[in-house]
Amino acid sequence: MRRVNVSSEFDAIVIGSGPNGLSAAITLQQAGLSVLILEAKDSLGGGLRSAELTLPGFVHDICSAIHPLAAGSPFFNSLPLEQHGLEYIYPGVAAAHPFDDGTSAALNGSVDNTAETLGIDKETYSNLLNPLVKSWPGLVKDLLRPLNLPKHPLDMAAFGLNALRSATSLVRKFKAKEARGLWAGMAAHSLQPLSNLGTSAFGLVLMATGHLKGWPVPKGGSKVIANALVSYFLSIGGKIETGIPVRSMKDIPASTVVLFDLTPKQILEIAGERFSSIYSWQLKRYRYGMGVFKIDWALDGQIPFTALECRKAGTVHLGNTFEEIARGEEMTNAGVLPEKPFVLLAQQSLFDSLRAPEGKHTAWAYCHVPNGSEKDMTNAIENQVERFAPGFKDLILAKHTMNTREIEAYNPNYIGGDINGGVIDIGQLFTRPALRSSPYRTSARGIYICSSSTPPGGGVHGMCGYNAAKQVLKDIFNIKITL
Repeated sequence: MRRVNVSSEFDAIVIGSGPNGLSAAITLQQAGLSVLILEAKDSLGGGLRSAELTLPGFVHDICSAIHPLAAGSPFFNSLPLEQHGLEYIYPGVAAAHPFDDGTSAALNGSVDNTAETLGIDKETYSNLLNPLVKSWPGLVKDLLRPLNLPKHPLDMAAFGLNALRSATSLVRKFKAKEARGLWAGMAAHSLQPLSNLGTSAFGLVLMATGHLKGWPVPKGGSKVIANALVSYFLSIGGKIETGIPVRSMKDIPASTVVLFDLTPKQILEIAGERFSSIYSWQLKRYRYGMGVFKIDWALDGQIPFTALECRKAGTVHLGNTFEEIARGEEMTNAGVLPEKPFVLLAQQSLFDSLRAPEGKHTAWAYCHVPNGSEKDMTNAIENQVERFAPGFKDLILAKHTMNTREIEAYNPNYIGGDINGGVIDIGQLFTRPALRSSPYRTSARGIYICSSSTPPGGGVHGMCGYNAAKQVLKDIFNIKITL
């Protein structure tokens, strides 16, 4: 990365180069401002990084791996990222969910295609998802911005009736294990007990985006998304400085405004003295959710799942029935590690030949653990894979693991291993990170938050950054923009 003159004054400085930091910087630069990104590490991207973690030639995604929200992001889709090297690969099956009896359920193609495989629940699934998928193009912008009057109130009301329910409540619509298990895997992306209000929103959003856009793999690794954002930002005149840790406001060059792609805990350490006592009190009360324990494997062959649909899937959810997954998530949230955890597994090398040497494969997986847990979950995760793919362990050539402490050390935004930037439950869904007229403003003029600790929350979509930059342009520069 080329060096820039950090003693120069900029209109805006963004701290952190995750997808939201990059999105905020791009939005401001597009509006004609002079923008500098400061990144503590020597590489850019935050959770969008890839590396040879196990053996030479095996490329692993260090954090995020599969990107339905990126493919469906209104902001990313407004940018010419394909001209800057981004290419998505779409697995034949977006996500599969195996059961102990060797069968599986799968999110595959259209709503009707998926419904056809769900037997007795065919009509229920179609009635639940078809209206949402039909309204999604107009609804998505309302969902990916802070709480306000929706542009499509009837569609939003219809979505909210189901989305605000707990996954445990909504699953009662389904009768057979296939639809119930598929639903559990989707809703469990919420990183909270499935009995919590609002957990249905996660499942519905992931299913809708899967039916409309699929769950793609970036060719060459998740780093390619970050590289494309960086390349575009530089092409429109943006500046970036790496290897610059920011520990206090004194470390930040002069600028009109500063945006933090960081979580409340870090922002308090850096700029807390600038905030009002009430705002500081709110940030100190901000809650972080469950963490994750992650494994990357270099494999001697494809994972031999018993269920054939799982061999075609980019993502596989391992947890058997709804009841088993719900029980495990409840235990984890209470600080107890289940013997058979819910496991999210990605098989990028099945579709992307750049990920592994010919004839070899990679796999990526994590399970949920209590925030801050340092328990080694390697055996538990590998046992879950072996449970649905006998012979898997014999294929392992090498592995790389990260517990919550190591994940936070790698990316300080993942407090206690929480990859969502704070728990997204009903208590923090509309008030993250604090209850204010705008969640992106702090109490100090010229200091804003653009991280996943603001609406709409975690995921690689860049909308937190875009929304924050839009607020900055309106407040500080009297510029109004819209997608």
